[in-house]
Formats: sequence, C-alpha cells, structure tokens
Amino acid sequence: MSFIHDDFLLSHAQSRSLYHDFAKDEPIIDYHNHLPPKDIAEDRQFRNLHEIWLEGDHYKWRAMRCNGVPEHLITGNASPKEKFLAWAATVPHTLRNPLYHWTHLELKRYFGIEELLNEKNAESIWDQTESQMSSGTMKARDILRSQRVRALCTTDDPADDLSWHEKCAQDGFEIGVYPTFRPDKAFAISNSLAWNAWCDKLGAQAGIEVKSLDTLLEALTRRHDAFHAIGGRLSDHGLNACYANFAGELAARRIFDRYRGSHVKRVYPEDTAILATYVMMHVGRLNAKRGWTMQLHLGPIRNNNARLARAIGADVGCDSIGDFPQAETLSAFLNALDSENALPKTVLYNVNPADNYVFATMAGNFADGTTPGKVQFGSGWWFLDQKEGMEWQINALSNLGLLSRFIGMLTDSRSFMSFPRHEYFRRTLCNLLGKDMDAGLVPADIELVGGMVRNICYANAKAYLGLEKS
Repeated sequence: MSFIHDDFLLSHAQSRSLYHDFAKDEPIIDYHNHLPPKDIAEDRQFRNLHEIWLEGDHYKWRAMRCNGVPEHLITGNASPKEKFLAWAATVPHTLRNPLYHWTHLELKRYFGIEELLNEKNAESIWDQTESQMSSGTMKARDILRSQRVRALCTTDDPADDLSWHEKCAQDGFEIGVYPTFRPDKAFAISNSLAWNAWCDKLGAQAGIEVKSLDTLLEALTRRHDAFHAIGGRLSDHGLNACYANFAGELAARRIFDRYRGSHVKRVYPEDTAILATYVMMHVGRLNAKRGWTMQLHLGPIRNNNARLARAIGADVGCDSIGDFPQAETLSAFLNALDSENALPKTVLYNVNPADNYVFATMAGNFADGTTPGKVQFGSGWWFLDQKEGMEWQINALSNLGLLSRFIGMLTDSRSFMSFPRHEYFRRTLCNLLGKDMDAGLVPADIELVGGMVRNICYANAKAYLGLEKS
C-alpha cells in the first residue's frame, strides 16, 4: 500500500464513510491565500517543480535552512533544478513535520507519483514532472479546475492595481478570483519613509492626494469601493494584537500630521496604536455597511532574523509564534464596533495555541441573531494548520461554540500546489468525528454527522461569505 492511500489519516470505519461519502467531492472556496492574481489572469504555464512548488513557499525554505542547506540553494542564484534537488534531499528529514504529508499528498494528487521523495529519486521525479508539465497540463486555471475550486480570495493592499482581477472577471473565467482588502500599511508609521511613500501610492490609485487624516480615510473608502466592484467581500488584517486605543479623532489627526511628509526617527508605540485603532474602526464600519467579512490574523512575531530580512526581504520563513496579550484589546475593539451596530461578520485567527480558548469564547460574545456564526473562531492558521493544530482548533470550537456553523479551511498559501491542504483538513475533521462516533460521544447517525461535515467543507463558507462565484 502506498503511503498516501485512499484511507490516509482515516482510522475508523465511520471516519472513512464521512470522508468518502460527504467530504471528498465537495468544492473548495479558498477565502484566504497569497497566490499572485497575475498568474491566474495570464493562465501561467508552470514548467518545473521549482516554479510551482518552491518559488514562494517559505514553509519549505524554513525546513531547508533547518537542515543546513545554504541560502543560495533556497532563495539565491542556484538553478531551479539545484534548488529542487536540495529540497528533495531535505524531505526525508521532515518526517513527522506536516511538510512530509503535504509533499507526498501533492505529488500524488498533481502528478500521480507515489514514490517517497528523496535524494536518490529526485532526478527521476524532476524529469517525470517536467515532462508532464511540458504537455501543457499544468496551467494555473486548469489546476484550479482540477482541484474543484469555485472561488479564491487573494491578499491585496488597498494601493494595489486590481487589473489582474479585472481581467479574470472580464474574460469569462468561471472561477471567482477576488481581491481581499489588507490595509495594514495605512498605520505602519514605524517606518515613516515607507509609510509616506505608501500614502502617495494609495492616493495615486484612489485619485486623491492623501494629505490629511480625512483624505486618508477617503482614499481607503474609494479603494474599498473598487474592491467591492470587482467582487471583493473580505478584508484582512495581520496584527500582533488588536488595537484598542480610542484616543479619538483629534489625537489621530495630530499623529497623521506629525508623520505625513516628514521622516520621524522616534516613533511612539501609542501613536501607532491610536492611528491604527482609528483606521481599523473606519474599515470595520465600511465592512459592516457593505456586508463584508473582516479577518483578524493575530499573534505572530514577523521577520525575526534581521540578517535575512536585510538580504532577502520580509516573509521568507523567519517568523514565529508570539506571546502577546490578546483578550482585552480584542474584546474592546469588537465591542466598540458592536456598540455602534457596525460589527461586520468577523473571523478570528490565532497563531498561538495558548489563545484557542480565548478566541473560541470571544467569538460567542458578539452574536446578534442575524448571521449564524457571525463571529467565527477561524481555522488553524500558519504554524497551526497541521493535523494537531487543526484538532486543537476543532476541539476548542466544539467545546465552546458551534462547530456546525464553522466555515472551514483555507490554504493561506503562495503555491498552486497547496490546494490538497483542504483534503488534509477534511480527512482530519472526518477522522476526529469518526473517532467520536466510534466512542459513542456523538450519535452513530451518519447522515446527521455527515451533513455537518459537508457544510463545514463548503456550504457554510458559501452562505457566510456571499461571493458571487462560489
């Protein structure tokens, strides 16, 4: 039997029935990823495993560094094949890391390869996959079709040009490719030079000079409108912790004026908190007005390695779990919007598993009888999007909320090879529930439990997010 077989991760008869009969064939809504919309718009033809697999995957880069691989074979000037061979030599050392599961699941689903990748067969697998790609079978849009993707949401700055999303919408592509509004740079004043340049870029894109707090908010509103017009229905916010310094409009104006148009060397943390709170409240109100979903990704320490950040840039696999206090500021921010009747549908993601129960209980505080599961405890994210992390999240949500209303998994990925992560999640979910059925913890009613599984895999996200093509 191959390592990745039909009943991979499914340890009970009920688990197997739940997966094969209720989860396996459900479509995918991948509502948070980092795929380049340009690749989809141009229907990029991938030529080799480096392009489709290693080009932007910092999970693999991180593992390779831990295995002692020199940087030139990871992000440097080595050839694509040399980088793949270095990854192949690393794979056997990833046993018990989710990368080992993902690697072999992806090789089988995309190329039908059941061999365990290693240094000895790397050349053969490179040649075999390159030959398959040369036949034109690995274009971006065909990949999305083959993985049963109905809609996906990329991650986009308000100052980004949405022309690639527009092309996908205008050329009749049947799968929804939607931008997600990520305004984190609007209050990133810790680097005043970069922030000022971003304000100029935002203003150019919005058709308004960003010279005051009012024009900043107007520019963000115009870009929110543009995202909505092309089908965007989500915002996304990557923060250490929620901001909740409600110093008010005058304080926010003073801070904007202090930093705009000048290089401020000393940045006060409270200035960032005040401006960020004011901007986040504005975006929250926009989301609520338009029926959008707000995603709060909270807790990482990013770019820990200054040496690599200087040499390569941000988001290269040198991030870790943070231990920031979350509960009070998250509560205060959500409560402030709720008090105005302006709290949008919201998904809370934690990267620190110690916060599971905090986030699961926080989600239940702001239900208002309008939308089932209005505030969601989101799927296992980043360092927690592996079997154990998924199980922890599912268990916390089950104990403290309504698992039946959960909107399920996403890839959070930069690779077109990552869609089997939905399969990985579905197998994990079905195995957990099948185990409960076997133990008598939930009824041995396959239709009851299977119906919930089917909803979590697809139907809940479809109803909750309201994407046009889904």
